[in-house]
Amino acid sequence: METPNNSLITPDARMGLAGAQPGAAGTAAGPSLAGGAGADFGGFAQRVPMFNQFRSNPRVPLIVAVAILVMVVAGLVMWSRQPDYRVLFSNLSDRDGGAIVAALQQGNISYKLSDGGGAILVPAEQVHETRLRLASQGLPKSGSVGFELMDNQKFGISQFAEQINYQRALEGELERTIGSISSVKSARVHLAIPKPSVFVRDKELPTASVMVNLYPGRVLDEGQVVAIAHMVASGVADMPVKNVNIVDQDGNLLTTQSAANGLDASQLKYVQQIEHNTQKRIDAILAPLFGAGNARSQVSADIDFSKLEQTAESYGPNGNPQNTAIRSQQSSESTETTGSGASGVPGALSNQPPQPASAPVTAPASDATGAAAASAKTTPQNQRRDTTTNYEVDRTVRHYEQATGGIKRLSVAVVVNYEKKVDAKGNVTMTPLAADKLAQVQQLVKDAMGFDEKRGDSVNVMNSAFSSDLIVTPEVPWWRTPQMIAWGIQAAKYVGIGIVALFLYFSMVKPAMRRAFPPPEPAALAAPDELSLLDGPSAGDEKTDDEDKDAEVSLLGHESKKAKFDRNLDYARMVARQDARIVATVVKNWVSDER
Repeated sequence: METPNNSLITPDARMGLAGAQPGAAGTAAGPSLAGGAGADFGGFAQRVPMFNQFRSNPRVPLIVAVAILVMVVAGLVMWSRQPDYRVLFSNLSDRDGGAIVAALQQGNISYKLSDGGGAILVPAEQVHETRLRLASQGLPKSGSVGFELMDNQKFGISQFAEQINYQRALEGELERTIGSISSVKSARVHLAIPKPSVFVRDKELPTASVMVNLYPGRVLDEGQVVAIAHMVASGVADMPVKNVNIVDQDGNLLTTQSAANGLDASQLKYVQQIEHNTQKRIDAILAPLFGAGNARSQVSADIDFSKLEQTAESYGPNGNPQNTAIRSQQSSESTETTGSGASGVPGALSNQPPQPASAPVTAPASDATGAAAASAKTTPQNQRRDTTTNYEVDRTVRHYEQATGGIKRLSVAVVVNYEKKVDAKGNVTMTPLAADKLAQVQQLVKDAMGFDEKRGDSVNVMNSAFSSDLIVTPEVPWWRTPQMIAWGIQAAKYVGIGIVALFLYFSMVKPAMRRAFPPPEPAALAAPDELSLLDGPSAGDEKTDDEDKDAEVSLLGHESKKAKFDRNLDYARMVARQDARIVATVVKNWVSDER
């Protein structure tokens, strides 16, 4: 029998024979089915050459596996880097919400709606930019109006309507200003501005009512309430602070709470500052003597916040008139003289004008005769002189204005620990301080606090052993801090991505690499020629002693090429004896390939 030419065995024939090998040791129907499948697959491979090339290329599964791995890892990385969404606007009306969503879609800005649609969320890095962009478009439109209401005033508007518009604009501006506080979600302001009157008695002061809607869990402290009241009072002319009432969303009146305590936030802060500074000075002077923590002090300050204004006017006694300044002086002189005019029965003759007065040239005679003669010739005279002199009064006017925040009283309590003594053997004992040393400590405390006996200050120094069982606040473990929790979540994301990548690598990429790049076989096990596909039965076939012997010889590397060919030829004859249809199928494939 001639030896068949090895070159006539095509790849399709090899596939058919390889598919027929399991059928040789199986049932009778097995070889026929395998041969038919091999023939059909060969025909399909001839009709679709690309599929044949895809199947014959061992690197294609590797490429597909690597592509899938890259896609999965990229998807996980993109999922881990999803943007953090923050609130853009909340509590919007349906009209404003729809307008804002349309603007976001037009600007190609990603957004999400919170549960219930109560808020619109955008990426955190785009919140401020988006708000500015929407504000340029006038969104959201709802809310209070400010002084822009006065921009488009109609011609011929009445004074009443103009006053109402001004009041609305002023209320809107105050609402915007109050709403800018971090704790305030929204605000409403109502102003009651009376008409001005020319009569002082009929003049009424304006009042204001403010309603603040706070964020959940937020409260306004006394300082913020007072600040809002002063801000509203300063924004309206002639409005006192006491005429401003502030109410929260629960109906609680906040202004009375701050007034009922007697001290506002600034005054309480001032008291705490004085106490803290005094305590700090006492601790600083006692720490070098007894060590840190061995001396504790507490200070209580009584501060006078009352404001006193007083005006005093005092008059001193009159001094020497010669040394006193004259304030005013008044003199009056009166002289009456009766001359030798007309006399007699009242009538035309006696009614004569008075003669002009003239001073006598010669003095009257001093003797009785001369006096009588002079009196007989002259008329009697009446003279009167009054002089009034007013001197300046000694007066002193003093105006007193006492500054607020004066210290009325300071009370200081100091506790000093026992003194620690160590003997020669190293034993530690705690002994109380001596009386003279306690007196020195008390004097140091008085000097440090600025002790004033007239104010009624008091200092109490006590020496006692400190308890060692101090309550220590448990510290939060480092792994439970918020920062470590955030880092752990971030690390868990990347660890998860790494685990998935390793799983895909060992389950898909590495097997594909083994199939694409198989390890080099030993020289003794290499196939001698193209008939190696026909070499040896399947794992389920029974091996003869000759085949076992040939396998041992092949493993040892002493089998020659002739022996391998004879073994393959004997195996082909055995297959032909068992089922001739397999050989017929192979021959048929050879003939079809030659055509």
